[in-house]
Amino acid sequence: MSPELVALYEQRADMPVSVLIDLMARARKGIDILVYAAVFLHEAYPRLNGLLRERAAEGCTVRIAVGDADSENVQQRGREERFGHGIESRCRLALMHYQPLSGVPGIELRTHGTTLYNSLYRADDQLLVNAHVWGVNAYAAPVWHLRQSNDNGNLFKTYADSFDAVWETARPVTG
Repeated sequence: MSPELVALYEQRADMPVSVLIDLMARARKGIDILVYAAVFLHEAYPRLNGLLRERAAEGCTVRIAVGDADSENVQQRGREERFGHGIESRCRLALMHYQPLSGVPGIELRTHGTTLYNSLYRADDQLLVNAHVWGVNAYAAPVWHLRQSNDNGNLFKTYADSFDAVWETARPVTG
């Protein structure tokens, strides 16, 4: 087993939301969120924006990339999951949840239209990877919890680099 693997959840629904919130609350350097929507975060933890503001005020860089509801890739995902326009509306809802953070120093909000193979939630040297499975909603897909390792592990770096690559293609949200 990889020294980078901390835990494996058979489905995201099996992972307590507190795992993710606790990681973000402990972050000191950076928080990265790459999703199509992940509205479950605000639903399960309505104080998420306050937590992100607090982290940013203490010098933590926060980068959030949500799906562009008008992109072909988001619309295709809805068809594949047999969810229709639901994913598009969830992307719009996620953007509405995060919109109040636009313009907050230390927080950047962007939209992306990429094919998203994994949702990523990073807090410093910890990373939750919600693998996407064709035709399955993200809540029913596995999550692996990774920790950055100094033992020549490349798993964490592979996903961190993936976030950075999508981030470069994403468009900033203004006002």
